[in-house]
Amino acid sequence: MREEQRTKRTRHLLWRWRSNPLRRHDDIVEAWTVLAVWTVIALGGTLVGALTAEAADDSFTQQRGERHAVQAALVEGTTDTALTGRGTMSDRVRATVRWTASDGSAHTGRTLVHTGREAGSKVVVWLDDTGQVTREPQSAAEAALEAAVLGTGAAVAFGGMAYGAGRLVRWRLDQRRYDQWGKEWEQTGPRWRRKTT
Repeated sequence: MREEQRTKRTRHLLWRWRSNPLRRHDDIVEAWTVLAVWTVIALGGTLVGALTAEAADDSFTQQRGERHAVQAALVEGTTDTALTGRGTMSDRVRATVRWTASDGSAHTGRTLVHTGREAGSKVVVWLDDTGQVTREPQSAAEAALEAAVLGTGAAVAFGGMAYGAGRLVRWRLDQRRYDQWGKEWEQTGPRWRRKTT
C-alpha cells in the first residue's frame, strides 16, 4: 500500500513531464521554470552565500592587519558625563585623547571611552594605517560570525529574488492560460448553450 502511495505521489508531482493529451506547452514551460528556479536557488544561493562570507571575512582580516593599538591619555574627563547623564545610554562617550606617534609627534583625536574616567587617564586608541583614529577591529571569532550572517543573508536574498522571478514567470503563464481558456470558451460556450436550451 505504501509503495502504491509513493508511486501516485511521484506521478502527481511529475505530471507535467509525462506525455499527456491534456498537457499544454505552457505546462512544459512551467515545469522547466520550477526546475530552473530551484536549481538556481540551491546552487546559486550557496555560491553567493559562500562568496559573500569569504569576501567579508577577508575584509575583516585586512582590517585586523591594518589597525593597531596605541596608549593615549584623556584630555578631558568623562566623570561629569557619567554623573549628569549627558551623552548616550551607553557606558561609553566620545572624548578627546592625546597620543604620541612612533616618530615622536603628538596627536589628538576623538574616540569612544568609558564614562567615569578622569582627565589624564590612560586609554587604548586604535589607529589605521594613515594614523587616523578608528574603532577596534573585530576579533577572529566575531568576524567569522558576522561573515556567516552576511553570507546567509546574501544567500537568502538571492534565493528570494530567484523565487520572485520564478513566481513572475508562473503568474504570466497563468494569465496566458486564463486568456486561452476564455477564447476557447467563447468558441465552445454557444454550442453548450444550444444543447441545454
